[in-house]
Amino acid sequence: MAFDEEQKILDDFVREKGLKHSGQRKDILLTFLKTEKHLSADELYALVKKKNPAIGIATVYRTLKLLCESGLSSELRLGSGAVRYEHFYGHEHHDHLVCVKCGEFIEVVDPEIEKLQERLAAKEDFSLQGHKLLMYGICRKCKG
Repeated sequence: MAFDEEQKILDDFVREKGLKHSGQRKDILLTFLKTEKHLSADELYALVKKKNPAIGIATVYRTLKLLCESGLSSELRLGSGAVRYEHFYGHEHHDHLVCVKCGEFIEVVDPEIEKLQERLAAKEDFSLQGHKLLMYGICRKCKG
């Protein structure tokens, strides 16, 4: 799996911010991109620590912030105060169903919901720049 484009985006962004290139940052980015899940910072830290034991949790938090600022990742803030991160660059827009029991995220897309959101914004003469929709409930596995 090549993530050259994402690496270039992060490298260019880091250079623009006047930061040095970092092998640890690259390890964090590659681990994040290879994991097709909505990760917490602690989960990402545990994964990247297996590859590079020298990485600290603060470096993971700082890198996640850079990934969000550069457009490679997006933050999902949950009602409980928990934060998860997901791939953003090159991914189609989607909304989320979040299980309040097990924490599973289910990505959903519905053109009707998208149209409704656009109509609501237009009705208020609001220039929509983007949105995140999180719906909370209990997943199929937890109901079972």
